[in-house]
Amino acid sequence: MAKAGEKSGGSGNKGLKRKAATEERQEAAVAEHGTTESGVQPSKAAAFPPGFSVSEIKNKQRRHLMFSRWKQQQRKEKLAAKKKLKKEREALGDKAPPKPIPKTIDNQRVYDETIVDPNDEEVAYDEATDEFASYFNRQTSPKILITTSDRPHGRTVRLCEQLSTVIPNSHVYYRRGLALKKIIPQCISRDFTDLIVINEDRKIPNGLILSHLPNGPTAHFKMSSVHLRKEIKRRGKDPTEHIPEIILNNFTTRLGHSVGRMFASLFPHNPQFIGRQVATFHNQRDYIFFRFHRYIFKSEKKVGIQELGPRFTLKLRSLQKGTFDSKYGEYEWVHKVCAYSMKSHLDNFKRME
Repeated sequence: MAKAGEKSGGSGNKGLKRKAATEERQEAAVAEHGTTESGVQPSKAAAFPPGFSVSEIKNKQRRHLMFSRWKQQQRKEKLAAKKKLKKEREALGDKAPPKPIPKTIDNQRVYDETIVDPNDEEVAYDEATDEFASYFNRQTSPKILITTSDRPHGRTVRLCEQLSTVIPNSHVYYRRGLALKKIIPQCISRDFTDLIVINEDRKIPNGLILSHLPNGPTAHFKMSSVHLRKEIKRRGKDPTEHIPEIILNNFTTRLGHSVGRMFASLFPHNPQFIGRQVATFHNQRDYIFFRFHRYIFKSEKKVGIQELGPRFTLKLRSLQKGTFDSKYGEYEWVHKVCAYSMKSHLDNFKRME
């Protein structure tokens, strides 16, 4: 009986396949001649009646076929409406109404009251008295120490080495089991202005701590989407030793202003434009995208860019006053997360100690 059932099931599948093949031939005839093989005009209303729902079809092959037909019809209707609108605009000429602005997540966001006005007196006073004032007044020059968590793997080490070629006057040192609370006084005594610590989990870089010395602040970022130079397609040649330009996009709120000044203080004041290298920190929807490019002048009006790498994405988890202190540190801002995420955030902090 089982064999008979298997045979009947197999013949049923063959029948469905023959039926689907026949329907495909009929569709091809309709597309070519506008009629079916019998010469009858197909009825669009019969194919897609009002209230038509593909999910009500039980047969999987039939459901997939009807869904593909429905999607094709939707594309045709959309294209026809677009062509009709284009003809109407061409006929009206200058009297045509302006094109509607497309709705995006960015332009539909609620206005943030903490957006900084560059001409605000209070903001100017904060900038003149904060921890980065000595850098922006050109009293100090950046000197960066880059290190990792304990026992780093090859991918994290290569990321540190490539970051040192992006940030001028930066030095890579390995932890060798030394706690951060002991590293920071040594950095201060050796005139380092910033400390970068890259954490990893399961051999993948997943966190970054940026601490401004000697008085802070300290920012903890979640790191994701890390691509080293060899993993970037159509990348340019390795970067030169010229000081790059720096671009900071959309760091407009109070918090973003502080984070943007932290990134700016990593790079020297006077970029060497002859190198044509640009480091970009682009803030969008609370994610910071880092890219490193070289631009090429193709003509007087056209400019090409080559990505040099590495690239990664950061998301701010916390901003702490002073230098790194995971137990007794005072936090200016902490990302509001659930209890499980907060536990993992604290675990990452303990790993970096």
